[in-house]
Amino acid sequence: MNYDLVVKNGTIVTAMTSYKADIGIIDGKISAIGRGLAGKEVLDATDRLVTPGAIDTHVHLEMPIGNFVSSDDFYEGTKAAAFGGTTSIIDFVESRKEQSFLDALEERKSKAAGKAVIDYGFHMTIGPDDIRKLDQVQAAYEAGCRSFKIYMAYGLRLTDGEILKAFEAIGETGALPVVHAENWDVITTLIEKNISEGNTGPEWHTRSRPSLMEAEAVGRVIDLAAYAGVPVHIFHISCPEAAERVRQARIQGHYVSGETCPQYLCLTDEVFEAEGIEGALPICSPPIRSIIDQLGLWEHLSGDSFHTISSDHCPFTKEEKASGLSAFNRVPGGVPSIEMRFPAIFSRGVREGFITENQWVDLCCTMPARLFGLENKGDIQVGKDADLVIFDPGKEVVLSEETLHETAGWTPYKNMTMTGWPETTISRGQIIIGNGECTAEKGRGKYLA
Repeated sequence: MNYDLVVKNGTIVTAMTSYKADIGIIDGKISAIGRGLAGKEVLDATDRLVTPGAIDTHVHLEMPIGNFVSSDDFYEGTKAAAFGGTTSIIDFVESRKEQSFLDALEERKSKAAGKAVIDYGFHMTIGPDDIRKLDQVQAAYEAGCRSFKIYMAYGLRLTDGEILKAFEAIGETGALPVVHAENWDVITTLIEKNISEGNTGPEWHTRSRPSLMEAEAVGRVIDLAAYAGVPVHIFHISCPEAAERVRQARIQGHYVSGETCPQYLCLTDEVFEAEGIEGALPICSPPIRSIIDQLGLWEHLSGDSFHTISSDHCPFTKEEKASGLSAFNRVPGGVPSIEMRFPAIFSRGVREGFITENQWVDLCCTMPARLFGLENKGDIQVGKDADLVIFDPGKEVVLSEETLHETAGWTPYKNMTMTGWPETTISRGQIIIGNGECTAEKGRGKYLA
């Protein structure tokens, strides 16, 4: 058979195994896996790894937050993701007070539709004003939102009673609750105390959000989910104490999954010691913590505490970050990681021996697809979408504003050397990144219902 595209001579890496084979693609789908395949177009992957396209299940593109909008729109953000080997993302929907979930979803879909170069889905957010809309959860689920975001912090914070009500409504649909877990009462008390004592520098951001209280919030939300009889996924875990709560809950038989992010695995709280705006740029929540915390997270990654690694990509420009320099709690929080995520976990995790190459693929590709219902994504199997990455395990890239494609104008990973980088990114059988260029048509990405 003559395939549309054949990826030849590579080492296929899946969540379960690694082996040498060719991949034949027809009409955007994986049609065959074997040896000696021939195609109209052939990509030679000799000495390269061939992985599923990575899936980033936690991004914030052109997202209004406070007085600002995150700096990457759906075009620039998905293009940067594709350069990093990511072929699907899941973003967020937040409905206005009098707006229905379905109208809010359509509004967000319309922003992405003409811009995204890779495929995209959405989590639906349930805030305090949405508790009276819980009868709309089923409709949102049927429209493709298979997960619902709950906050335990900020203005979108729900009380424990509201979380329980939301969990029960989500559980009735069979959807997955995803949670930002922090103890907001303790955080606001510590922020007020530190600011009143003149402790306004960025290093006090971490000190106002202690690990123990993040772990407490994770434990509390797990207990609420267990009482409601629903699974729960914990977003952006930043410390081993919180990861341990997930591990213990799973031992006890609760269906809990956990996520962490590159900023917690590649950076330490030393970043806040830089002078001026440079020390404020890496502010995000939960905060970047110590080297001991970082090493503890890597240890948990090799076990059963974590199931996904996402970027929590939410960048703001230097000028926007500088608007809050008078006090750490006024700096808009978020860092750009959408492009470096997949290769960074290989470079830092696989090459340094923390995880295997199969765990890397599981955490960044396969388990994200399974958790969030992306049935045609995340694996290299006949019949799946031909979302593939040809990955050069020896290529060195020094991260900087010049080598990355995000638009914030800065990166917290500046001057870090990554060993291992995507060479070619294929989305539904189409080469969208190759030879250092993006050839994807703007708006080619599809909504993943």
